[in-house]
Amino acid sequence: MAEAKTTITDVAAEAFIAAVEPPAKREEAQVLDALFRKVTGEAPKMWGPTIIGYGAYHTVYDSGRKVHSLRIGFSPRKAKHSLYLSIGCRTPEDEARRQQALARLGKYAQGASCLYVNKLADIDLAVLEEMIAESWAASLRDLP
Repeated sequence: MAEAKTTITDVAAEAFIAAVEPPAKREEAQVLDALFRKVTGEAPKMWGPTIIGYGAYHTVYDSGRKVHSLRIGFSPRKAKHSLYLSIGCRTPEDEARRQQALARLGKYAQGASCLYVNKLADIDLAVLEEMIAESWAASLRDLP
């Protein structure tokens, strides 16, 4: 079975954030880190070379595949921040709340497993905080 590509590293998240370029992305990464810490109560861990994760989970699929991954997190990329806010299966109610929050969030793009935000000024940070809290709560409910 293939090894997971994204695993916890020994790099300190604070050191990674301090080295983010350009400086504007670094400042925004500090804001995101503070927000994720506030909501989760977790200290971040680096997952792979660029993902800052909060919390972790272990699960085994019916196929026998074992997964150890971050619950939620972000990656401050040069062009866009990648926000990893959902894992596990969402209930229809969870998905409805997510869609309502997305409608209020501001300017973003959506990928298969994350949201992309060019800069924090493009979004409502209070809505992002709600989304982080909802995703964190869902991740605690959905996983063993």
